[in-house]
Amino acid sequence: MLRKFKNLMAAIMAVLLLTASVLPGAAEVDEALIYEEEAKIYEPEALAADTRAEPAPPQVNAKAFLLMDAGTGQVLMAQNEHEKLFPASVTKIMTLLLVMEALDSGKLALNDTVTASANAASKGGSQIWLKEGERMSVDDLLKAAAVYSANDACAALGEHLAGSEEGFNRMLNERAAQLGMTNTHFDNCTGLDDTTDTHLTTAYDIALMSRELLKHEKITQYTTIWMDSLRGGQTELVNTNRLVRHFPGTTGLKTGTTNKAGCCIAASALREGTHLIAVVLGSSSSDDRFNGAKAMLNWGFANYSTLRPEIDVSLVTDVTVLRGVEEILHPKLPEIGNILVRRGREGDIKQEVQIAVNVEAPVERGQVLGKVTFRLDGSVLGEYNLTAPAAVRRLTFMDVLKRILQALAG
Repeated sequence: MLRKFKNLMAAIMAVLLLTASVLPGAAEVDEALIYEEEAKIYEPEALAADTRAEPAPPQVNAKAFLLMDAGTGQVLMAQNEHEKLFPASVTKIMTLLLVMEALDSGKLALNDTVTASANAASKGGSQIWLKEGERMSVDDLLKAAAVYSANDACAALGEHLAGSEEGFNRMLNERAAQLGMTNTHFDNCTGLDDTTDTHLTTAYDIALMSRELLKHEKITQYTTIWMDSLRGGQTELVNTNRLVRHFPGTTGLKTGTTNKAGCCIAASALREGTHLIAVVLGSSSSDDRFNGAKAMLNWGFANYSTLRPEIDVSLVTDVTVLRGVEEILHPKLPEIGNILVRRGREGDIKQEVQIAVNVEAPVERGQVLGKVTFRLDGSVLGEYNLTAPAAVRRLTFMDVLKRILQALAG
């Protein structure tokens, strides 16, 4: 009898408490409380005084130049990077990008056969001497464009992909706009500029499209070829980018030379997890462009490193769910990307974790519950959301009643 009385009293108390939390007008709990902590990612090491000094950038003989980290998009050094200039065959980076995107989407296949038009066969400059009606695979044409900078190969690929040269030009400019290349206009897919004064871009915009192209890892299977051949060995290909042979870690990308543009290059290289892009526009000689690109890349690798920090899981606490069928949620950890830092400063990175003490149901899957911020000297290096791993619905009157009956049955 005493046991039944205790169960009844417990049930009455549950009704009072749970009903108050479900019905309108229930008292609200302050949800503004935030939990904050800081912790070192790595144990700090003794730093020499000069590791905090800004490294002096190298001299580059060009109208414009820029060094960008391919992973984060951070610009490490630049001069006249937004000045509109002729890019010559560096234009072909956008051509290669559209072809790679078509391959990845299934619109093209490497073994597709392309038939050269009279227009494609008529392109001058660097070429593989396509003849009207000649048939060649996408794979071979892509190789010819990436390695030998073949204008006829680029035109044939563009016409095959878009149906016409004009249609492909529209695709080039539409994609440039999507990438935020606000100072770029392409009149063709080759970079030939004898008959145009409006085929212009900038060192910064070239870095943007180069970074996008490098996201397609298979492109480096072509851009790192030093020598190859087509037509069963009848047509030899030698890469116009001599860094491929002489600069360790080179991943591409494209050279260009015309009277209007001067000597240009977008060079990329990967070392110890750091992927850099060096753009040089308007050098007076081929040596100047290659030396400038190498100097920037060497400077970048010597002064910066890439790391992927780890979240201190001890700082990620449970979040209370108010008026929910589940009482707590443990936030889902985000996938952390790479961070670029000055060499010698890796141990100075701090992380700050902010998490809501509670959240009111209903909670959606993926709802933000907090964030993790990585900082160096107060500057934000990366910010990532902590999210709900699953949805939690709000308690209903029937849920409350069910719990009361379960308590009585116990």
